[in-house]
Amino acid sequence: MTQRMLANLPAVALAGFSILVFAAFPSRAAEDVAKEVTTAATHAGLAAAAKDMKAVQMHLHHTINCLVGPEGAGFDAKELNPCKGQGEGAIPDTKDSAKLALLREALAKADAGLKTSDMAAAQQNATAAQALIKQAM
Repeated sequence: MTQRMLANLPAVALAGFSILVFAAFPSRAAEDVAKEVTTAATHAGLAAAAKDMKAVQMHLHHTINCLVGPEGAGFDAKELNPCKGQGEGAIPDTKDSAKLALLREALAKADAGLKTSDMAAAQQNATAAQALIKQAM
């Protein structure tokens, strides 16, 4: 090995390491989206099965927080974000357009459930949101 090649060895090693790190990053992001989607579906299901309106609304808030993420419209910082640390929200993190459409439709159902004062209607919306979210898995 020449002296010039040896001088460039750290740069070449760093470039190789960078490629490995960035190649691994997308799978991590995909795992985080899957976690966010699964958590959102779980909370929509908890809302659908809740025994009182307060619990229905609480879990719908959790569902919405997981879907939109902390920077998204509809995020309620006063409510728990069960997806904290999993990503930026299932909707912002989803790149697949078909899945994204399902998640947006689920968000509309969760939001409608949150806005109604009728418990049966809220639970129907939660059930519909959960079904849509599961389709996006």
